[in-house]
Amino acid sequence: GEAMADWEGPPRAVLIAALVLAVGLVGVILAIVATRHPAPQPLVVPAVPAPHAQDPACRALLEAVPQRLGDYQRAAIAQPTPPATAAWRTAADSEPVVLRCGLDRPTDFVVGSPIQQVDRVQWFEARQSDRSTWYTVDRPVYVALTLPSGSGPTPIQQLSDLIDHTMPAVPISPSPIG
Repeated sequence: GEAMADWEGPPRAVLIAALVLAVGLVGVILAIVATRHPAPQPLVVPAVPAPHAQDPACRALLEAVPQRLGDYQRAAIAQPTPPATAAWRTAADSEPVVLRCGLDRPTDFVVGSPIQQVDRVQWFEARQSDRSTWYTVDRPVYVALTLPSGSGPTPIQQLSDLIDHTMPAVPISPSPIG
């Protein structure tokens, strides 16, 4: 029975060769896929103060965000990724739709500010020149959605629905004037 004791399956050299072959094959497949679709560069999203980004409501929302918002596809965000942030874009160089969760109340959200309701979620809009940022004002944390001009209503409608399903509504609390 001495010959049996030495037998330990295929020789190591054969196993190593098989492994090298498998890894090489995966590399070839990845190279083919990569040349067909050049990977878009990760999107650089500037960090903004988000003191409540670790809130469970933000985690629930970020876990539920879809891969698509209308014509927008989920985009990779460059490291270091700001906490509780997601982004979508239509093409590699297009202006993104950016979702941020856990922000402070926007400074210009005061008593009497106009509020827009989209599918059971109340939003306050802060306009910049080429884009607008909408803030949820009736949820336990502030969620900001920055939309490029011409993005249409689909992103905010889809996300309003998602926010309504993942976060309870709360009374709005604008800053007092003065």
